[in-house]
Amino acid sequence: MPPPPCDPEIVTFGCRLNTYESEVMRSHARNAGLGNVIVVNTCAVTSEAERQARQAIRKLRRENPDARIVVTGCAAQIDPARYAAMTEVDQVLGNREKLQPESWGLPPAERVLVNDIMSVKETAGHLIGGFEDRARAFVQVQQGCDHRCTFCIIPYGRGPSRSVPLGAVVDQVKALVAAGYNEVVLSGVDITSYGPDLPGTPTLGQMVRRLLACVPELARLRLSSLDCIEIDDDLWRLIESEPRLMPHLHLSLQAGDDLILKRMKRRHSRADAVAFCERVRRARPDMVFGADLIAGFPTEDEAMFTNTLRLVEDCGLTWLHVFPYSPRPGTPAARMPNDNAPFRKERAARLRAAGAAAVRRHLAAAVGRTATVLVEKDTLGRTEHFTEIRLDRAFAPGTLVPTRITGIDGERLTGRPLDTATGSSERS
Repeated sequence: MPPPPCDPEIVTFGCRLNTYESEVMRSHARNAGLGNVIVVNTCAVTSEAERQARQAIRKLRRENPDARIVVTGCAAQIDPARYAAMTEVDQVLGNREKLQPESWGLPPAERVLVNDIMSVKETAGHLIGGFEDRARAFVQVQQGCDHRCTFCIIPYGRGPSRSVPLGAVVDQVKALVAAGYNEVVLSGVDITSYGPDLPGTPTLGQMVRRLLACVPELARLRLSSLDCIEIDDDLWRLIESEPRLMPHLHLSLQAGDDLILKRMKRRHSRADAVAFCERVRRARPDMVFGADLIAGFPTEDEAMFTNTLRLVEDCGLTWLHVFPYSPRPGTPAARMPNDNAPFRKERAARLRAAGAAAVRRHLAAAVGRTATVLVEKDTLGRTEHFTEIRLDRAFAPGTLVPTRITGIDGERLTGRPLDTATGSSERS
């Protein structure tokens, strides 16, 4: 008998939603019997992300001359012709098509399968039994975006906002918990817009509250990036009082200057962001914030940038995702005056330096405290605050380990597992 085909190789760029969808594709390709296939799941959030994807495709072809290379994701959805023109690419799939089992036949029926993403109305609850990484699982609860931030091309790659019904979300989480996952991350393009397209128009907070009630055995729940202006009353109550909702929130802030926020067509002001963080910290003093920030947006001067830089301290941000502004063809921002292009990298570096200082303060404050670590691989894991930590011995991925934080090693903590019966360290 011939040997069974090896698992497809998936190379993922970009967001947590792409990570989830890569596992859906892995399952479809495996079920179709595809072994010698490499899938590149692209991101279009910046021109650098696209450049890295194209570079990876060329390298993968050099190293795997006989493999079938399939390119998909937001960059492929927005500009399929560009990827179809690459001689290294065998097939291009759109963001809808990549999630359909019938797209994974061999040989491919069509070299380019990319339809109009704006016509998509449904979001299927794609059930997957597990992830290659056994630590945490991502569950898609929402897809697409109805907002039109002037810098963002992603709505054209993801289509309109649509939500996954609660029943499908509960089924997915129950299956993952039964498979041994202790932590689940709810993901989407704009998850605070969850619900208006569903019967009864539930909010994100209502969905999360019902999910936690339906799956009491779920130990830890995280939310992906939130829009601070769209937090509903139920979600506020959960943030303030639900211990299974981890004390780490990532915020889509983008800037800290009101005029730049207006030109970005964001829906919050600087004061909104600061007030949100202050309210959360009053209820949960241990909350840690991450944020997306853009440096060098068109028309941003030094004073405007300083307002964004000050936001790191004023909001008490720790984990920063900093992006030098990247013009996206077809977006309104790409047509704005762009005289500050020479300052983008320097301003991004200053933001990252402020973020690094915040991380150092966060690490120093954690030493001597206890945490429950979710092990990701061997001795490496994450605390409730998403802080990376190295334990003094290895555990199976996905294990929850009560830990005493003993020190700092570079940009991560070090820790010693506790004897849960006595609260003392396992080793003296």
